[in-house]
Amino acid sequence: MATTVRYAKAESSLGTFVAAMSDKGLVMVEFGDMNEALRAKLAARFPEATLVEDNVGLHDSLDRLARLIDHPDSGEDFALDLQGSAFELSVWEALRQIPAGQTANYGEIATKLGVPRQAREVGEACAANMLAVVVPCHRVVKKDGSISGYRWGVRRKRALIEREARAQSLPGLFGNPHGAAST
Repeated sequence: MATTVRYAKAESSLGTFVAAMSDKGLVMVEFGDMNEALRAKLAARFPEATLVEDNVGLHDSLDRLARLIDHPDSGEDFALDLQGSAFELSVWEALRQIPAGQTANYGEIATKLGVPRQAREVGEACAANMLAVVVPCHRVVKKDGSISGYRWGVRRKRALIEREARAQSLPGLFGNPHGAAST
């Protein structure tokens, strides 16, 4: 059965982003324009798929993604079609368990997964993540708490972390009815 992967681009407060969906769910959210390199990456990930630009069909999803980028603690939820190794999938699921407004370091995630000596591999799995913000690899920091590299730029990572922290400290906004800061 042939798979169709639909894609479209939209604007957010952190710049242009491209989203792609299979029939199962989101397969890619990347900051940047849909250029040949990004199209090649998508084609390599889904070699049997037909790639179709679909701005109209993805309009609502793009709006929801822009809202998630602007308010990463908003609770927007999407069906996902995650593609990766078993280890990558386990890391990505662990990332999705980090609450908005909180961070974890690579070693903490490795320990949570039962592989405490594989912090570097956790970093590699974060780098392989194709779902910016949706799989929140921006919530992973260095052991000393400093912001480390981010595939879509350290400026974006810092902005996302700051937005989440700010939202967690404001009463009644963005899904935090108590206004309590995360610890």
